Amino acid sequence: MVQDRQRLEEFKNINMQKVKEKKERALGTHLHIKGIRCTSPKCALNRKPHPPGMHGPKKRGKNSSEYGRQLKEKQKLKLTYNINERTLLRIFSEASKSKESTSAKLFELLELRLDNVLYRLGLCLSRRAGRNMIRDGHVLVNGKKVFAPGYEVKVGDVITLSDKFKKSKNFDLIKENLKNYNPPSWLKLDKENISGKLVSLPEFDFNLISFEIEPIIDLFSR
Repeated sequence: MVQDRQRLEEFKNINMQKVKEKKERALGTHLHIKGIRCTSPKCALNRKPHPPGMHGPKKRGKNSSEYGRQLKEKQKLKLTYNINERTLLRIFSEASKSKESTSAKLFELLELRLDNVLYRLGLCLSRRAGRNMIRDGHVLVNGKKVFAPGYEVKVGDVITLSDKFKKSKNFDLIKENLKNYNPPSWLKLDKENISGKLVSLPEFDFNLISFEIEPIIDLFSR
């Protein structure tokens, strides 16, 4: 029974990834849904760099209105950080109350999510994988297990992985990928002990995102 449930869960995850890859192709942008796979020839957008559908490469995109562009950028953000509408609304509400610029605060709050910090440190292969690792109890913050992917990491927090996870095949892949990986400036990575630390608050960086943030601000400010 346990094996059957595991197979069913794996089947659901594979189908969900295919759906998300189709959305990535529809948006025409690499959103790194599958982490390092997105930079390889196996990536769906690299193999089929055109929107999904029977018309294939011949299909022409429709001219989009400003509202349509705003919705498209919002969809990119949600797929990038693997969050739903309700979560995004909550984060935007908090960002809009800040004395900082809303766009900078929104970026900061998104980047401080534990599943994202884990991904930025290179301690998981994708944000989705990081989310699963957290829910399975494989991620520790300051030595304590945290089960919420949206947990807000604080400056000084140390992120480590469980001993059980370190015996898995995925851990070996992570160790290999870390050899040539360097995280953003606000994170400190300990490649020897496979751990990381948030040393400062995230600084807004256009190079780290595959969407425009201002149209999203305009959409929610209507």
